[in-house]
Amino acid sequence: MQLRLVTQAKLPTQWGNFTIVGFEEIATGKDHAALVLGNITDQSSVLTRVHSECLTGDALFSLRCDCGFQLEAALKQIAKEGKGILIYHRQEGRNIGLLNKIRAYALQDQGLDTVEANEQLGFAADERDFTLCADMLNLLGVSHIRLLTNNPEKIKVLKEAGIDIVARVPLEVGENPNNEHYLETKVAKMGHLLHLHHCND
Repeated sequence: MQLRLVTQAKLPTQWGNFTIVGFEEIATGKDHAALVLGNITDQSSVLTRVHSECLTGDALFSLRCDCGFQLEAALKQIAKEGKGILIYHRQEGRNIGLLNKIRAYALQDQGLDTVEANEQLGFAADERDFTLCADMLNLLGVSHIRLLTNNPEKIKVLKEAGIDIVARVPLEVGENPNNEHYLETKVAKMGHLLHLHHCND
């Protein structure tokens, strides 16, 4: 177990009254959070979103990615179901950090795609560690989930870490002319399961 559960509190949102649960990485002290709604330990498969931190998309309304749209859609879907989990995985910019993410944006402005930009900065296409998310689910007492994702890597890592993924639930929102190339790169180079509509057509 790489994490410990530290504390929790009520977190009312515009979609419902969640509980926010705070976790800490034992080795580094880095923090992560989960928003929990309803009874998640009744042994049924829990609708779950693993959402990686994206300051630009989640808080600053960026159209360069689909992250903010996915965050809102996931919370809405969990609220509609009346129970579920949103893990807020604090590994900004596919875990290269905010400043390197802005550096990557600058390279993308010059014509590189997201994968090429990360690699030019000396990183892998995706540096995230999803095993931490399996630990969070274990600490929450949840082992059977329906995962809201388009990313097959999340499914693979969580399954290997012992989480039973009963179903994949697609989360396709936020496509716009500003993120079309970003989404195409996700499909072509990272194997994401997306049906793109090509906003400029």
